[in-house]
Amino acid sequence: METTVTQKRDELYRGKAKTVYTTDDPHYLIMHYRDDVSAFDGAKLDKLDLKGETNNRINAYVMGKLAAAGVATHFVRMQNERESLVKALKMIPVECVVRNVCAGSMAKRYGIAEGLKLPEPIFEFFLKSDALHDPLCNEDHIRVLGWASVSEIAQMKSLTHRVNAVLKPLFAAAGMDLVDYKLEFGHPVDDSQGELVLGDEFTPDGCRLWDAKTGEKLDKDRFRRDLGSVIEHYREVARRIGVPL
Repeated sequence: METTVTQKRDELYRGKAKTVYTTDDPHYLIMHYRDDVSAFDGAKLDKLDLKGETNNRINAYVMGKLAAAGVATHFVRMQNERESLVKALKMIPVECVVRNVCAGSMAKRYGIAEGLKLPEPIFEFFLKSDALHDPLCNEDHIRVLGWASVSEIAQMKSLTHRVNAVLKPLFAAAGMDLVDYKLEFGHPVDDSQGELVLGDEFTPDGCRLWDAKTGEKLDKDRFRRDLGSVIEHYREVARRIGVPL
């Protein structure tokens, strides 16, 4: 049954690009997308007009596609141009990354040229910690150190690959390669032993998207690498997949 909560209350958490607020109902939160953009664990910062609105709309669209494909998400609805209502989750402190093409840190780590299309997706875990620069970790680290259980590890991997099966063809149909992306998962606050739910966001801030023909970067690498026209390319992504702007 859908909540009728509409009023945000207190600031709960301020991230690098979003602010999360409590609501009248402890089971729901409001995510406010700001125009802030950052890179290198917050070392590089700026503001981009329309970024918050654009990411809010892209995320709402993608979360809707995933929910329709049977992937449980925390997204409930957009509240306004910059805000969305979401279910409150107790998050697992690891990031799940899928790589369809070699790029970014993987290319540097293994000395492989960017752009190598992988014969199958590669899955990676990272500890979520800006202070430690999100170090790569494996299933043993996660299990032994108590970050997640064996069941939760299996669920995260399975759900992340299900997301890939939905989104890779979605972006391909719009002339884009889904190079890589990160996801985060958690449990509903009133069901810590239940099934995991996809949280956080899916926007060009947390994935790499390249034009399938030209290889042009359409994501936050435009900011990281000083390529310019960042928000114009975010909005191009939105238009290609059918997000109303």
